[in-house]
Amino acid sequence: MTVWRGVRRQARAWRTARIEWKADHERFKAAQRAASKRGRNPDVDHPGPPPTGFSLLPWLLMGMGSFSNLLQGKTPNPWIGGIGLLAFNSLYIYVTFRSFERARREAVSTRVALLLMGLLTTALAVGYGGNWLMFFPLLGLAAGATLRGPWLGRTGVLLSIYAATVSGIRDNWGDATNIGYATFLSSMVTAAILGLSEAVRELRAAREELARRAVEKERLRFSRDLHDLLGHTLSVIVVKSEAARRLAARDMDAALGQITDIESVGRQALTEIREAVTGYREGSLATELARARSALAAASVEPVVRQSGTPLEPQTEALLGWVVREAVTNVVRHSDAGRCEITVQSGPEQVRLTVTDNGGGTPVSRPQPGIGGTGLKGLTERLAAAGGSLTAGPSPRGGFTVTAELPVQSAQFAQAVATAPRAG
Repeated sequence: MTVWRGVRRQARAWRTARIEWKADHERFKAAQRAASKRGRNPDVDHPGPPPTGFSLLPWLLMGMGSFSNLLQGKTPNPWIGGIGLLAFNSLYIYVTFRSFERARREAVSTRVALLLMGLLTTALAVGYGGNWLMFFPLLGLAAGATLRGPWLGRTGVLLSIYAATVSGIRDNWGDATNIGYATFLSSMVTAAILGLSEAVRELRAAREELARRAVEKERLRFSRDLHDLLGHTLSVIVVKSEAARRLAARDMDAALGQITDIESVGRQALTEIREAVTGYREGSLATELARARSALAAASVEPVVRQSGTPLEPQTEALLGWVVREAVTNVVRHSDAGRCEITVQSGPEQVRLTVTDNGGGTPVSRPQPGIGGTGLKGLTERLAAAGGSLTAGPSPRGGFTVTAELPVQSAQFAQAVATAPRAG
């Protein structure tokens, strides 16, 4: 009865192992189908052995010698040997199928199963010897698949010495060297191949994640470009169109001048959008200040521009140009101001830009204190990447003030300019 209970217990373990086989097989097939749909070669997406226990099943053929001994009646107490063989195979399948996922192979149940496998291997080797000693290389293979880490080398050496010692004591010392070498080789090679293939898959996944983040970053850059370019340009076109409509009834020449400006702004916007798409936009702070004067004057806002200090680096001018563009666009669209002051003060270490208006605007249309709105939020990120800062909020004397501060020279400029568009 005890023997039959053991048989039933091993049969249940075998059914559980088969269920895990099917689950792992379905996951592998699903990964292959997904790779095929993406137009990739599944063998390239999964280099090395397939990431399931099926790749380690053929090694069970090393135990065919002991199975043959059972069938030929050369093994004493064949029922015990048969149960031991079935138990060993079940433990081997259980351990190897759990070794392809980090959480499962590091679980306590997997380590306990590996320990039981070692005890069973020792019992079968001592009890029968001969072909049953080939279970030691299988034990080394399972250990190499499961124990990947700094202790693998020591474990492999100790397991090999142990296998050689048991083999020498049970049979003869002539074959002990072969058993020990086979055990060491199976554990080390298995761990190296599976560890390398897992590292390659992790690196591939990391590369895909980096590519996805790069695409998201480029989309964000392009959306900021479109906001800054079209928001400013369309605001200028609307203001100049309104001015042309008002002037048309009493001063046709002035109206035609505004229409000419609209044409010029539109053509320049087309050029800037093409440059933004290619990512090679360059310009100067002087150009943006000139455009700011024209836009403010067309909106009946008195422009006052003051610039003092040392000449600026092109990267600094590019970033400050974006601040001028965004701040002036907000003044034209939201402020209801009659005067706007733009001040640029550059020193040996730092440059400061302030854009102040005397308007009020509506609570809904004007940006709230701090950094609000898509444009100012994007500018804050760009200046922070270059080691600077941007603040915006109501002025103590009324109106609204945008202040940008940047270091004159910063090692962070290269990264900031590479990831953000430049004023054009």
